[in-house]
Amino acid sequence: MLPAPTLRPATAADVPALAALVNDAYRGAASRKAWTTEADLLDGPRIDEAALHDMLGAPGGGFLLAEGPGGQLVGGVYLQAQGPRLYLGTLAVAPAAQAHGLGRRLLEAAEAQARQQGCTHLKITVVAARSELLAWYERRGYVRTGATEPFPDTTRFGRPRQPLVLVALEKAV
Repeated sequence: MLPAPTLRPATAADVPALAALVNDAYRGAASRKAWTTEADLLDGPRIDEAALHDMLGAPGGGFLLAEGPGGQLVGGVYLQAQGPRLYLGTLAVAPAAQAHGLGRRLLEAAEAQARQQGCTHLKITVVAARSELLAWYERRGYVRTGATEPFPDTTRFGRPRQPLVLVALEKAV
């Protein structure tokens, strides 16, 4: 078990390290050794610094970061208030830190933040082809809403190798 990380909000100064973490976790060479990889579904980077700055600047939006004992970034999750729901996205854990409960800890912190903000639900969208990831969220109480969304029609989040759709899940908090 890894030592418990320190959780804190992200600032603009964190964007370069956060971009590297997200890209490594989702599509980097190390991601292919981890179960969270999207490298077989999409080409190109998962996110760029401009997108992260946009997300940080969005009304009600911000990242919660996890730092290891040496101050290195080991995880993060994006949260954005959307009425009674808190949207959760871009949950990323460094490949070397996976399978030690950090993703679960970030989810628990997101749920606590939702309650603190008076939100009644957390919402997330997951690529439908990622059955193992959908199952992971479902084991943590997230329920498919029946709603789907097309994968964004932009290369800003990568180039799909096949048609992709996003599945919406929610959890009452």
